[in-house]
Amino acid sequence: MKCIVVDDEETSRAIMAHLIDINPRTVLIDSFDDAISAIKYLNEHPIDLIFLNIHMPTFTGFDFLKTIKTPPNIILTSSDNYAAHKAFDYECIVDFFSKPISQDRFDKGVQRAISTVGKNFVTSKNLVSGDSIDDLYVNIDRRLVKINIPSINLIVAQGDYIMLKTAGKNYMVYSTLKKIGDKLPTDAFLKVHRSYIINTKKIIDIEDNSVLIGEDVVPVSRSNRPELIKRLNLL
Repeated sequence: MKCIVVDDEETSRAIMAHLIDINPRTVLIDSFDDAISAIKYLNEHPIDLIFLNIHMPTFTGFDFLKTIKTPPNIILTSSDNYAAHKAFDYECIVDFFSKPISQDRFDKGVQRAISTVGKNFVTSKNLVSGDSIDDLYVNIDRRLVKINIPSINLIVAQGDYIMLKTAGKNYMVYSTLKKIGDKLPTDAFLKVHRSYIINTKKIIDIEDNSVLIGEDVVPVSRSNRPELIKRLNLL
């Protein structure tokens, strides 16, 4: 995750930079000793996670929160535990670190932040790793499991969960079709039914109002059939 630190204390910024460097899921992009400079930076650069100190002179962490229109995930930091109760007023705040911060506590907060990105999955471009942007990370039993997006045959809604089916393995994830649909490339994936998203490149054949993908026969709703036909390279 791409991170920035906003803290007026130089020592605190150095400690946070060290914690970020040790965690394999976080990359420090920049740090700021005042909130105004951070706001200017965010206007031009996308960030996944902000470590924000509450008590800063002139412009506090809560002033910062009131100014940002669409904030990324934020973890508040402070030596004042009483201030933690205000964190519940902001949906973007995923955790509160009481100074001094241990590596174990830091790692747990980062994991919580990762878990809230798309609720259960993040793309590798958000993780800033050496993985291909064709990879998707799904949150399964508190572990981030990497799935190659082109290997996905279809996704099926099953109550409060979705089933991601690949040629080799299936993955049950607590999420909705809409949430994962927003993470998938639209040139390959299409919602063909209220309960199904398919990889159109994996279609074996089409008959009436259904398609065959692997061993799965997937229904195609009447309203989605025209878009599906448009996607096909017909002879």
